[in-house]
Amino acid sequence: MGVAGTFAACSPKAPKFQGVDLTGAEYARDLQLTDHNGQPRSLKDFAGKVVVVFFGYTQCPDVCPTSMSELADVKRALGADGDKLQGIFVSVDPERDTPEVLKAYMANFDPSFLALRGTPEQLAAVAKDFKIYYKRVEGQTPTSYTMDHSAGSYVYDPAGRLRVYHRYGSGAQSLAADVRALLDETR
Repeated sequence: MGVAGTFAACSPKAPKFQGVDLTGAEYARDLQLTDHNGQPRSLKDFAGKVVVVFFGYTQCPDVCPTSMSELADVKRALGADGDKLQGIFVSVDPERDTPEVLKAYMANFDPSFLALRGTPEQLAAVAKDFKIYYKRVEGQTPTSYTMDHSAGSYVYDPAGRLRVYHRYGSGAQSLAADVRALLDETR
């Protein structure tokens, strides 16, 4: 075995993720918004945990509640390691998603999950940094609009680095496998 083979054999093997590997990405490094309890938050607040960030809105009929339910399933599937997972829901509809509405919405999934919101300007800046899309789609009345938005989850390792992107529909098992892989890196 040559010198290169010796070093390769000694270096830790990077996990093969089931989602899209974003290790080393130069975007989505942080978000600074207010949670549904009125506390300013950033990704640094969750050091030591795997953080899963999803962008959506509370009146979403399908994608958002499905994604948050799957994330709650992941937390349960982790058993004792479930407390090492932080779910974050970022509202793309700050007009209707008040702190009270967000708090009630998050209670449907897991009491430890947090919902974040900001001003329209803060949301636009975060969306640009995360490379997500969102747009208001007018309805029959001024308050019956919907929101088109990107549907996927950003997964951060316990050191706060963006590592994986999970597309909507990839399922709780796939996400749980990647969360476990990231937790195993720190053991």
